[in-house]
Amino acid sequence: MAERPLNREWRRPGTLATCSLAHVLHDGFSAALYLFLPVWRAEFGLSLFQVGILKSSFVAGMAGFQVPAGLFAERFGERSLLAVGTAVAGLAYMALGGAAGLAALGLLLFAVGVGSSVQHPLCSSLVSRAYEGGARRGALGIYNFSGDLGKLAFPAVAAVVLVSFDWRWATTGYGVVGLAVALAVFVALGLLGSGGRPIAGRQAETSTSRPGGWGIRDRRGFGALSAIMVIDDSTRAGFLTFAPFLLADRGASVQTVGLALSLVFAGGALGKFLCGFLAGRLGIVRAVVLTEGLTGCGIVLLLALPLGPALVVLPLIGAALNGTSSVLYGTVAELVEPARRARAFGLFYTVGSVSSIAAPIIYGMVSDFAGVPVTLAIMGGVVLIIIPLTRVLRRALS
Repeated sequence: MAERPLNREWRRPGTLATCSLAHVLHDGFSAALYLFLPVWRAEFGLSLFQVGILKSSFVAGMAGFQVPAGLFAERFGERSLLAVGTAVAGLAYMALGGAAGLAALGLLLFAVGVGSSVQHPLCSSLVSRAYEGGARRGALGIYNFSGDLGKLAFPAVAAVVLVSFDWRWATTGYGVVGLAVALAVFVALGLLGSGGRPIAGRQAETSTSRPGGWGIRDRRGFGALSAIMVIDDSTRAGFLTFAPFLLADRGASVQTVGLALSLVFAGGALGKFLCGFLAGRLGIVRAVVLTEGLTGCGIVLLLALPLGPALVVLPLIGAALNGTSSVLYGTVAELVEPARRARAFGLFYTVGSVSSIAAPIIYGMVSDFAGVPVTLAIMGGVVLIIIPLTRVLRRALS
């Protein structure tokens, strides 16, 4: 059945708004886990290594299905897949309220990750297509920024709920919100005529795309972007997983940890917004060098500060920690043929997600052995490896 959009003039902003709503939800689901991990550690007697396994279970589910989501979207369209994935994530979040131990938590977090896997590749593809020939980089920047609103709000709301209720109330409530958003996304994209089953002409275009089936126009550039993405994502996953334990060791309550995460994500939202303009003025390479250098220095500075001043520094770390992604994501569409963007975005996000699987486990082992401060110091050093990698990126872009 053909889609009948209410008004074609609304397709661009409507698609962007709908994808941004999905981004708010899925990134909010991910961010709230950083608040729940210390709570689960205390309730179930987990080691930091086991905490890392829980976080990696979520990322593994997400990483394993991003590329298939992109491939299926080329055949069935983004709308149905995005709605179904969002519903799966919501149902799994609801079920977390009944989890009774490590195994149940791990399986359900894997299911949340599977449901969330559709969001990044499919929404990036939808927004890129909607703004083809227009302000695509700006639209992707707004979409990217919207995810940080979820990262800011979901941990903060969960922290408030935990003051008066058990954590199970928070996960169940978020699951209900996820189901509501799944329905809203399906209806909105249908009314806009966006993300339906591809027409025959578009499928034919997809089947004749070039380079190895991925449509990558510049493999050196794509490889350089992916390498930077690996280090950036692993540092972000490691820092957000274990920084709350550093703060807890310094006397922070669960509510203070929730505030700290909100400060990091608030800074991250500002960083993503500003770094788009920064890249326009300084260039992509210089912007990446600046954000990663500030990230490494900020993490090391955090180790030397008591709790109060540390809270003040966290927004600055968040801005640098998340700012790089805003620079990288907007470049992907320029390196890939339009018909292959869904799968290429899936590949790009998967490369970053795979590193995020290993990082919490490895850093969890280091933390159990040497302590969280040593682990964070290592993160601060590893992120600086990106700076020499930018020389490869500079040559590819030139």
